[in-house]
Amino acid sequence: MSASAKPIIIAADYLTLERAAATKSEFCEGEIFALRGTSINHARIVMNFAGELSSLLKGRKCEPFASDLRVKVEASEFYTYPDLLVVCDDAQFEDAHLDTLLNPTLIIEMLSDSTEQYDRVKKFNFYRALPSLQEYALVSQAAPRVEQFLRTPEAEWIYRVATDPAASVQFPSIDCQIAISEIYDRVEFPPDLTAPPDPRERAA
Repeated sequence: MSASAKPIIIAADYLTLERAAATKSEFCEGEIFALRGTSINHARIVMNFAGELSSLLKGRKCEPFASDLRVKVEASEFYTYPDLLVVCDDAQFEDAHLDTLLNPTLIIEMLSDSTEQYDRVKKFNFYRALPSLQEYALVSQAAPRVEQFLRTPEAEWIYRVATDPAASVQFPSIDCQIAISEIYDRVEFPPDLTAPPDPRERAA
C-alpha cells in the first residue's frame, strides 16, 4: 500500500475512478491508495498457487481468482485486491459490473517487507468482518512459510503455520491440500543473514 493518500472521498466516487483507471488502487477509510508493483518471488508464488488451485478445484463448486478481482468488506466500505481468493457456492457482487466480490471463502496474501504488518493486522481486521470468510492465509516470500487463520463455528480464529519444505498445507475451507514445494517452485530465497559465515569464504 502506498504511503501517499488522496483526499477523503466516498466509496461511490472511488469505484467510478477505479473503473476508469489504468492501474489498481485500494479504498480504505475514505482514502485511495495506489498499489505497488511486485517482486519476481511474489509473482512466482502467485502463479504457482493459482495453478494448483485451478487444477484442484476444476469441476467443483469453489472457484479461484487472482488479484484482478476486487473485494469489498461491506461493514467498513473497504475495497481491496487480494493476491488470491477462492469463492464457493454462488459468487455475490456489489452491482451489475460483476467486478467487486462480497463473499470470498478463502483469501491468500503474499507477505513483503512493506506490507506484512498491514496484511497481518489492519487488513485481517477488515477481512474478519466478512461473514463468508472461513480461512485467511499469509505466505512468506523470504522462506517456506505458510500461516493460516481458520474460523471456528464459534467465530473464533485458530492459528497454524507450516514451514517444512517437504510437507503439504491443508486448506479446510476448500478441502484441498497443496505441497509447499509446489507453492515455492522456482522461488529463490534471500540468504539467511543470521547464519554463521562459511569458513571457506573467509579462507578465500
